[in-house]
Amino acid sequence: MIQHLLYIDPGSGSYLVQVIVAAVLGIAFFFRNIGAFFKNAWWYVKSLFIRSPKNSVSPDHHAGNDD
Repeated sequence: MIQHLLYIDPGSGSYLVQVIVAAVLGIAFFFRNIGAFFKNAWWYVKSLFIRSPKNSVSPDHHAGNDD
């Protein structure tokens, strides 16, 4: 029977931990930013279809118009 001896020296082990932590944090920041992007894009598209509230003064009756 063949035995495989696996050895990770402290330098390689700390590098592996650093890579894993960086990957997890990178994914977390990516999805936080991508979520904000889609949220802002949704509000922009939604604002294109929603009318803004009208002012109490109609555009035909401006102040100072003596008609």
